Amino acid sequence: MSVAGLTNEQLYAGFIRAGRRRTDPSLLEREEEQAQLRQVVAALGEGRPAVVSVTGRPGFGHNALVRWTARLAQERSVRVLRVSGSLAERDLRHGAVAQLLTPLGEVAERPLRLLRGRREPDGLPGLPELLHTTRRTPTLVTVEDAQWLDAASLDWLQALVRRLSSDIPLALLIGRTGLDPHGPAWLADAAPAAWLTHHLVVRPLSPRAVAGLAEQICGTPCDEGFAAAATEASHGSPAILHAALHCFTEAGHRPTADRVPQLRALVTGIISDRVGRALRGLSDEATAVLRALAVSDDLLDFALNCSLAGLRTVRESRLRAALQVAGFTTPDGSYERIRLPVARERILEDTPAAERAALHARAAHLAYRAVADDEDIARLLLQAPPIGEPWAVHALCGSFGAALRRGDFARAITYLTRALDEPQDPLQHAHLSLDLAGAESVAAPEAGDRRLTTLIHTPGGGEPWAQLRVRALDMVLARGDDSWGRRAATRALATAHGSERDDLIALYWYAAETGPETTDVPVPVIPALPEHPLAPAQAGIRAWQLAVRGRDRARVAELARRALEAGTAAPVMPRLVAAKALWLTDAASEAEDHLAAIVTELRRRNSPPTLARALVLSAELHVRGSRLDAAERAVDDAERAQPAASWHPLAAPHLMAIRTFIALETRRGDEARALLDTPMLPGTVYGVRWSYLLYARARVAADEGRWAEAFELFKESGRWLLRQQWANPIVLPWRSMAARACLHLGDREQAQRLIREELTLARQWGAPSATGLALLCAGSLENREPPAGASPHPPRELPTRLAYAEVLAALATEEVTKGDRPTAARLLTELSRFTVTQADSRLAERVRRLTARLDGPATSGDATVPGEWAALSPAERQTAELARRGLRNREIAEQLGVSRRTVELRLSSTYKKLGITSRRELPVRSRPTERDVTDVV
Repeated sequence: MSVAGLTNEQLYAGFIRAGRRRTDPSLLEREEEQAQLRQVVAALGEGRPAVVSVTGRPGFGHNALVRWTARLAQERSVRVLRVSGSLAERDLRHGAVAQLLTPLGEVAERPLRLLRGRREPDGLPGLPELLHTTRRTPTLVTVEDAQWLDAASLDWLQALVRRLSSDIPLALLIGRTGLDPHGPAWLADAAPAAWLTHHLVVRPLSPRAVAGLAEQICGTPCDEGFAAAATEASHGSPAILHAALHCFTEAGHRPTADRVPQLRALVTGIISDRVGRALRGLSDEATAVLRALAVSDDLLDFALNCSLAGLRTVRESRLRAALQVAGFTTPDGSYERIRLPVARERILEDTPAAERAALHARAAHLAYRAVADDEDIARLLLQAPPIGEPWAVHALCGSFGAALRRGDFARAITYLTRALDEPQDPLQHAHLSLDLAGAESVAAPEAGDRRLTTLIHTPGGGEPWAQLRVRALDMVLARGDDSWGRRAATRALATAHGSERDDLIALYWYAAETGPETTDVPVPVIPALPEHPLAPAQAGIRAWQLAVRGRDRARVAELARRALEAGTAAPVMPRLVAAKALWLTDAASEAEDHLAAIVTELRRRNSPPTLARALVLSAELHVRGSRLDAAERAVDDAERAQPAASWHPLAAPHLMAIRTFIALETRRGDEARALLDTPMLPGTVYGVRWSYLLYARARVAADEGRWAEAFELFKESGRWLLRQQWANPIVLPWRSMAARACLHLGDREQAQRLIREELTLARQWGAPSATGLALLCAGSLENREPPAGASPHPPRELPTRLAYAEVLAALATEEVTKGDRPTAARLLTELSRFTVTQADSRLAERVRRLTARLDGPATSGDATVPGEWAALSPAERQTAELARRGLRNREIAEQLGVSRRTVELRLSSTYKKLGITSRRELPVRSRPTERDVTDVV
């Protein structure tokens, strides 16, 4: 039965049996090749000649097959003449011929004298003698490492092949490094008859063979995962595997998946050593080209790499063949690819540093002329000395932007740091430093802050330098360090003039408005902002000051528009607060259009801190407008621009709060709690943005029914706002939320005081959305329907859609629970106009539950409960009533829009107050005597 007819299982079984006999690793999985070579030897014994080439990558065992065949031939009484090529003799003419003729003794004495003489012999010395003796004695000529044979010996072997005929019992077996499916080129030039030739290519070992080899060497079964990893790391090379597995076993390791890293390290070292030895065998020309290939990293074709290596007149085909034969490269059209990353690294290590740097510089220039991608050019420039050409800076800056957009901040910093090494105009250098500081704010914030400090205090006259300093301070404030920003602005103002001075004053007051309280008095004293500033940056900050204090809404809109319409002439942070101020005036669509334009501008500018701040503001406005999908996309983009870990402690609470609001409204309560449990960096609690996170914590506490905690958190959030004189209730409606917590705690008097205060301030501000929301909250507190005109905007234009819809849902739930179905239906009709964009949101689920309850049959008069239930809070009464009706905890949680844990806590408190032990006793204690009040969250 031929090998071709064997199944894989039979071949593998044979291999295992051979493994137990300690088979040469180089002959593993070579059954098919051995079968064909047996046939060649058998045919030779019958007088039939053959020419066989065995090729393969270095270490794959082609020479082992040649030696195995020689031993087999000797066992069959066939004469074997051996030839071996070597680096030492590759330039020795007829060196291989001399090796072949020496064993012939007296027959070849004369040709050998000619070969050893000083004069070049004529003709083909020794060939007639060999052919003559072969007619009487079948002969196998084996050639190992034929890639190193000298040219004269190759000519001699070609002549031998041409003379072979059916009556000459000689077989020529050639082993050489390389992947030649049609044999070596010189053999093809000899044009042997097709029936004479056989070409064998030795393939890599399979994972199954590797597993057997590992078991043979290590003496223990091999994991499938280990075998797969070993095959990949060694590229299936028997020689590499044999050496690595012996070292692996001697180190006391077992072939299991958890030991793969140790094996990889051994394989890498072995490959590196083999590469080093192979490098010493290359010619100077081949070495130069190989170094060029390692530097250009497949970016240039072979001709350009020859040019890079400084070779102008050279036969490319000869060089390519030499590199392929040595196992370094593999052809790919007009390119040559270095096969192994380890080989590339070793080649570069062996290249002197000065030569390596010069090669990278020349390769970058060739790549630029070949119109390669910026990042390909930039990777070369990173290893090159300064080029001194404008295209180098252009390529590095383009690569910086690309790396920044995909979030690879470390690589972006590397590109731009290298760009700063290039000779350039001081102003251009400063602008690159500003862009670099933006990237460093993500990956190395302290380094970025130091760079910004230097830029803010860089001297230089003229408008371009002034704009640069303002942009640097703007970026500092975008990072969130308002305290440092105030000090930097104060110092910079000492030498500022004109528009730069106006912008610095605006940025100072931005920092004073949003940063922590400070007791230091600036010297000199910073001028206050004018009541009617003309400078766009000052107009934006003044609009924000008035907006957060809830004063002069018409002037706020005018000033905000002045700042926003200035475009890039104004710094970013004043425009962002101007957009929010305009939004607070109820010009929501206009404000959001301006904000979208700012975001687009910042994406082009490659400024992570300012882009992240703009996106978080956009997310906040989307949340408040109940566009939850858009909000989540915006906050995700913000974290891609600047990951949460890179935010300054004074700015991070805003990001965390918005994340929490989104999680809460999309019914991801566990995520909201996890966000709030995240440890905060030192210094977080000192800025006004801390109030946003307190408000978010209060919302989560309220959602879980922890009303006392929620009340304190809402009040604390308000205290932080009031410290900065932020009185406008539309900034954060903490008073109405605290009032609702008071209602659940039974403190109606304080609840009324808080809601009246909010209504007064909302009317003072005068925005219809603020007044309408306050009126609606007041109506909810007094258990009455919304007053006429409470929502003057169409629902889709109402800036506070989410808050308005939440209160409507609370009122509708109360009316359903009281049994006033007509009123509940009217409220639900109003609420349906506020449908949110996310169907699985908390509010949408509440609307579905309310609709289902109204569409279902009315329950028996549950308008009242026993007097002893008066001790229960409204939330506890509602939860107990639903439990009395037979609803399970999960159903109660879904109907009320709270967590299951909240339901459990409410019921536990209810049982304790009523003196009962389980819900089975609730029907006994439940007799309708008093109106029920629902939970509003």
